[in-house]
Amino acid sequence: MTSGTTKPEGGAAGSVDLTAQAPVGGPPEVVDRDTPEFRTKGRRALGAAMFGFWVDMYDIYLPVIVLAPAMVYFMPPETSGVDAAVFLTLIYVASIVGRPLGSLIFGPLGDTLGRRKTTLIAAGGSSVATGLMTFLPGYTTLGIWALVALLVLRLFDGIFLGGEYTAANPLAMEYTRKERRGVAGSLINTGYPLALATITVVTIITMRFFPVGDAASAYAVWGWRIPFFIGFVLCTSLFFYYLLAVPESEIWTKMPKNSGGNPLKILFSGSNIKSFGVAFVVGTGAWLTLNGSVGMFAGHFRRLEVSDGTINTVILVAALSGALLFPLVGAAGQRFGRRQVIMAIGVLILLFGSVGMALAVRFVETNMFVVLAVIGLIPGLLIWAMITAFLMELFPTNVRASGYGVAYSLPSIIPALYGYYMVWLGNVMDYDYTPIVIGSLGAICLIIGGYIAKDVRHVDLEHI
Repeated sequence: MTSGTTKPEGGAAGSVDLTAQAPVGGPPEVVDRDTPEFRTKGRRALGAAMFGFWVDMYDIYLPVIVLAPAMVYFMPPETSGVDAAVFLTLIYVASIVGRPLGSLIFGPLGDTLGRRKTTLIAAGGSSVATGLMTFLPGYTTLGIWALVALLVLRLFDGIFLGGEYTAANPLAMEYTRKERRGVAGSLINTGYPLALATITVVTIITMRFFPVGDAASAYAVWGWRIPFFIGFVLCTSLFFYYLLAVPESEIWTKMPKNSGGNPLKILFSGSNIKSFGVAFVVGTGAWLTLNGSVGMFAGHFRRLEVSDGTINTVILVAALSGALLFPLVGAAGQRFGRRQVIMAIGVLILLFGSVGMALAVRFVETNMFVVLAVIGLIPGLLIWAMITAFLMELFPTNVRASGYGVAYSLPSIIPALYGYYMVWLGNVMDYDYTPIVIGSLGAICLIIGGYIAKDVRHVDLEHI
């Protein structure tokens, strides 16, 4: 076997060669994962991906949790409760729509320019966008343009965040041994529930010092800016972490440079388009279950007059529970197969998630609400422990960043309009229970997607 070691990337610890390129032609070199240098690089890449995904999820859910009590700052005073929830959904949609755009832009860059360089560009862009949001004026200053400015910045932020994980996560997984991919993927995605927990704690603390009220309240004018500023600091830290400590993927570096042409053209042709179809079904299910639970939770139950403190408690407990369960779900996927576990999660959402959420609405004014709501949220979180390893195994190295990024992000667009689906469903059923329909449709997609997927968890990524 040919050694996979390469010339050390600089003399000092953390120094990285900025000029690493893929070989011009010929077969890819064999990667030796047993060298100490390779394992060290792998630990750095995995740690960076975990941190990056945590930052990404923190930034994405800033408007859902942090802005829910402060939307009055950006809207006309006469805005109704339903319209306020729709506006909040629109802010979230702007972020979600930006992510597939980012994957379409940065995915090909990750496959041609390199995973690491692409991550640096994306992390720098998200830092700037989040920083600018921290200083936005409100409706009394700019009128409706305050909401427009927030929407535009969230869109650009989503584009850059979509580019970050599109490049960073393949980089980390390409350093991971095949028998550890399930757990490694779940550890990366642990950033999701941990980010929910982080945002919730930051919001709770902020609300203690900046009371919530009307558009002139301390929280509406100043308090929400603190979590956004923290997001800016996190994005900036991520940029410098990749700049100083993370190496380029050796699998990508050793891939023949002439091994494909335009990554998007290759992605949407041949066997790759079939793999993308499977990914799209599973991804749609994952995003529907997410938006039918966590995505709608704060705005929906605020409308049902649940206190912000209770809402934050539910999200915090569910998020921490999810973070503890993610590695176990990842290990189960490694042992029993990703597709089997994906189908099992779909069944759990139908049996426990949907029922728990329906009962939470029914008993919203009782002491049982917190327990029922947590039961309703947790099943929808679990699919995210599986998604990274599952998607990585669908695409070959020359389109892995494009395939993973687009397959992760593009299915989010249709589910992102959940607020409007809920309004439409409210014409034929009780609006309070419409999120259960959204989540149940997602669970059905997971069951179908898992059923038609293939099991390649025992294959090295460079051989897919």
